[in-house]
Amino acid sequence: MRRLALLLALALAGCGGGTPAPQGPSAKVFLGTFLLLDGNGTRAGAVRVVDGRITDILAQDDPALEGERIDFGQGTVVPGLTDAHLHLRGIGQREREVDLVGTASEADVIRRVAEAARTTPAGQWIRGRGWDQNDWEDTDFPTHTALSAAVPDHPVLLRRVDGHAAWVNEMAMRRARIDAGTEAPEGGEILTDARGRPTGVFIDNAVDLLMRQLPAPDDHVIGEDLRRAMTLCADAGLTTVHDMGVDATTLEQLRALERAGAMPIRVVVYLDGSDPRTVELLQTPPDREGRLIVDGVKHYIDGALGSRGAALFADYSDREGHRGLLVQSPEALGDHARAAHAAGYRIAIHAIGDRGIATALDAIINAQGGDASPRHRIEHVQVIRPSDVRRLAEHSITASMQPTHATSDMPWAEARVGPERIGGAYAWRTLLEADIVLAFGSDAPVESHRPMLGVYAAVTRQDAAGEPEGGWRPDQRLTAVEALRAFSRGAAEAIERDDLGRIEVGAIADFTVLGANPVEIAPRELRDVPIVATVVEGDVRYVQ
Repeated sequence: MRRLALLLALALAGCGGGTPAPQGPSAKVFLGTFLLLDGNGTRAGAVRVVDGRITDILAQDDPALEGERIDFGQGTVVPGLTDAHLHLRGIGQREREVDLVGTASEADVIRRVAEAARTTPAGQWIRGRGWDQNDWEDTDFPTHTALSAAVPDHPVLLRRVDGHAAWVNEMAMRRARIDAGTEAPEGGEILTDARGRPTGVFIDNAVDLLMRQLPAPDDHVIGEDLRRAMTLCADAGLTTVHDMGVDATTLEQLRALERAGAMPIRVVVYLDGSDPRTVELLQTPPDREGRLIVDGVKHYIDGALGSRGAALFADYSDREGHRGLLVQSPEALGDHARAAHAAGYRIAIHAIGDRGIATALDAIINAQGGDASPRHRIEHVQVIRPSDVRRLAEHSITASMQPTHATSDMPWAEARVGPERIGGAYAWRTLLEADIVLAFGSDAPVESHRPMLGVYAAVTRQDAAGEPEGGWRPDQRLTAVEALRAFSRGAAEAIERDDLGRIEVGAIADFTVLGANPVEIAPRELRDVPIVATVVEGDVRYVQ
């Protein structure tokens, strides 16, 4: 994995000093407190960088420190943080939608939508995202009745926080020609009332009945959404993101931004497995060089726990007779996994429930045969059986997880799966101790893209108010170093890159500069650690 550059760097200079390397105009010396996160508590005072790669790790008074000096003062420097699972376009378009995060009731959502309707021409779609009925006093799903009465002249589509359910009004259903006779597609559910009429809530694949009615954004809008999202990520301290479910149109815009030198961070693309053009894209080898990396393909096997779409082996504890949804057949998923593996692409499978995870594992293991390269991955891994923990480890499959999902879901998660299955829910410590690679992310815009919120959640298992005391299921907490490693080295290991996510001679000079030392402050302070700067390949972006 780019070993030639590493060998060259080792020949030029060794860690801890040595003969100064030949000078060049691109040599930079970064000063600060560097946490190497190597498991031994190693620190350094300076790092020298030539052409975007680390050549020396030194003390601040070492005579080999020749080059342009960039002093971060009291800042603490960690390996460049990576979000191993988010959706750039979703982050960017959030600014163009009604923000429903934190709404306290159905009426609160309707109030925000009605405000947007007053400045939107009649007949145009109003979109929003972020509602979660689990946060309301009445935790039943809402219906279209009050929404349709308050906003009768606009079709309205409101995605649930997890993106796996949509709440719409009557005009939206009329646009989509949905009525009591409409059948849900396989892998989807249309909620109905006692008379069999749609209530206005659609789950998983049934959401597509509405989504296909939306006007397609033009290339300029997509490009601006991507620019906005990458800027927000860089300002949050992220040097790399893994963008999950990228369709061919979005990939074209990302390539245009890379050609224009307009990518402040590295983007690792996982193609949208449901996009018909992905089949054509898989005919060419993965492109794993540069700021834009086309690495894998993303598929779904089940839905989300919050909307009871995650596939379980036994009934939901709070809905008798219901076990969630497989959004495609195991046979079809197996075919997709074999195609990705044969083409040299990684497959990333969204799997949340224990049946979903087991089905995803079956597909990956059968595709691998005896060859575990490329390293494949399962996204979310929220409710897993002990036997499948062992299979993850045995077959070198990455667990791509999102710590803030646990702290968002903890008020109601046990009600969904009961006291026995909850033991395998959001079980980071269990997976880490089984020698499974943990790659942490946010799933933004489902959660905030700010990585230090994820570090806080992983270390405390508490919400923003510090509840519950001691953390929810505290045996699964991680240390700050373990959490930071999952947001850096673990994410790099997920894409088999030994020159990212670490501060070592030969590695790419990606750093996140923090305004406090995360291993020395109280865990409750991790949420609010400021980002001072983001460094990508030696290029500095100051945030403050």
